[in-house]
Amino acid sequence: MADSIVLEIKAVPDAVRSEVVGWLGEALKVRLKAPPVDGKANAELCRFLAAALELPKGSVALASGAGSRQKRVEIKGISFVRLRERFPL
Repeated sequence: MADSIVLEIKAVPDAVRSEVVGWLGEALKVRLKAPPVDGKANAELCRFLAAALELPKGSVALASGAGSRQKRVEIKGISFVRLRERFPL
């Protein structure tokens, strides 16, 4: 069975580019180049995380927080240890 985690995210939409800023406790702060309308920022968050972690697009899904900057995403195919190694900031 593949690893799966639920990750807390602090999302900041309308940034110049999508990027990981760093850790805020157990939450990962992520700037997103998409606006917070019509689910565009949520879609960009999932796309960006999948690309940054070199996982298929379907491996990252929003679990909660669609209308909030505080989000939870489910990521399949990675362990929390590997995630922290990828984003050590």
